[in-house]
Amino acid sequence: MSQQQSAGSQLVRALAPLVVDAGIPMAMYYVLSSGFGLSDVAALAWSSVVPALRTVWSLVRERTVNGLALLILVVNVVGLATSTLTGDPRLMMAKDGGVSSVVGIAILLSVGAGRPLMTAGLKPWVTKGGPEANAAWDRLRADSARFGQLERRFSMIWGSALLTECVLKVAGAYLLPVHTMVWLGTVLTVVAILVAMVAAGGASAEPMEQMIKAEVRAATEAEAGAAKGAEPAPVAAAGV
Repeated sequence: MSQQQSAGSQLVRALAPLVVDAGIPMAMYYVLSSGFGLSDVAALAWSSVVPALRTVWSLVRERTVNGLALLILVVNVVGLATSTLTGDPRLMMAKDGGVSSVVGIAILLSVGAGRPLMTAGLKPWVTKGGPEANAAWDRLRADSARFGQLERRFSMIWGSALLTECVLKVAGAYLLPVHTMVWLGTVLTVVAILVAMVAAGGASAEPMEQMIKAEVRAATEAEAGAAKGAEPAPVAAAGV
């Protein structure tokens, strides 16, 4: 029962950012534009407030600077300010693609620099927060070339997926009606995330998790062997 609850809570945590960043803004746009008669620009601007506040709140709550979260926040603020000043709804739609582009390119560049941005989200996914698994992660990251290759591959897949999403969103922003791109942009985001999760999970996260488990088992067996070797030898019985 506890395992089912844990799996359920992990699913909720995984889907929450998608609901906040995509579902709520899309619903707000249609309510504000169709229900309250706001212009496309105003509706898009107000619908962008929720994910922006969520990003700021995450930074404040966690009290740590996550490079990926900070990058998304900066790009969102700059893109929102620029598109609001121009008053062009298509530019605002293209801005969403630009966010994915900048983030995707930054992730790919971070791989080349040897500091993959997606590692911050990958580690708790693989280790499940266990102290033994975290220690195994640190050892493998320092000593295993294959582990480092898998870590970089994870970010490469995510960066490539976000960059592809950008190209499709920017093209759609200028080729399709604004109302169509509001829901289609969300669909593209969902598809990009699902593809990245499945591809990166199978090609990187799952093999890394297996390596972590093997490393934990090896460390446990080594500790057990050391403890057994440290036990005092039995004293021979008198007269034997």
